[in-house]
Amino acid sequence: MPYSLRPAALTDAPAITALLNEVDEIEIGRPETDLHTVEADLKHPGADLERDSWLVLDGDRLVAYGLLWDESDGERIDIDQYILPEYQGAAARMLETMEARALEKARENGAARAVVHLHLNVAPTLDTGLLRERDWRVVRRYHVLRRPLDPVRDRLPEVPAGVGVRDCAAEADRSRVHELYQASFADHFDFQPRAYAPWLHDIDAEGLDWSLVWIVATDDLGDVGFLLARDDREAMGWIRSIGVLPAARGRGLGGFLLRHAFAAFAARGRDTVGLGVDTENTTGAPRLYDRHGMTVHYAVDTWETVVS
Repeated sequence: MPYSLRPAALTDAPAITALLNEVDEIEIGRPETDLHTVEADLKHPGADLERDSWLVLDGDRLVAYGLLWDESDGERIDIDQYILPEYQGAAARMLETMEARALEKARENGAARAVVHLHLNVAPTLDTGLLRERDWRVVRRYHVLRRPLDPVRDRLPEVPAGVGVRDCAAEADRSRVHELYQASFADHFDFQPRAYAPWLHDIDAEGLDWSLVWIVATDDLGDVGFLLARDDREAMGWIRSIGVLPAARGRGLGGFLLRHAFAAFAARGRDTVGLGVDTENTTGAPRLYDRHGMTVHYAVDTWETVVS
């Protein structure tokens, strides 16, 4: 076999970033992976790199990367896998190894089986026939959306009567965003409840500019929604999540937060903003984004298999 397999280390982050950008160029036409994102993944508290990461090398060349982590403490296990197109044999070998480790991890949690999820571009470098042969199936589709920004057009919106908005410079407000996140996303597909500390890791809080995180409140209900954005992606400004509690939906608060973020990014000199959305989201988010001029950049499928 011409390639070798070993665990990843944090020092491999630059090589992994380069590989992911090669994959980006094939799948979406340009590199969009940043080093700090890869480093945050490798530091995930739910991943033991010695047992939960894989690098495939052809000589000295990195050609595939995989990572497994557990946020459920139960049967739900997540994996990432990236592969250069000409190395499908290595992909199959790594996939088999990752499935076995997912089952081991789930059993460590006391579960009898592992329900494994993998997110892939709809036209991935990985041969999806390998997945189907191993009883994987698509269970969800997400769109990555983007919108051009204009500092003249995208100005801070007028705050509606009876509504207030504040950033999250104070630690108490950061904790409040976590509470709002958990409550507003509780009914979403594949939501995994997270305590405050692991949630901070999930959002890579160490590198987060909290002035780009806002809470919206109403006079009658108090704090009812939030928007969490970040400005550390080279490709575009990024809205990681936006949520409004069920009791406050239908008041235009999501649109207000969205326009607020557009203005903030435009004022910083950004020319594009992006976000990801579940195409089957039942809160009306896809329609909201469409009304605000966001269009599809690329699509991602969630693949699932059950290993027992």
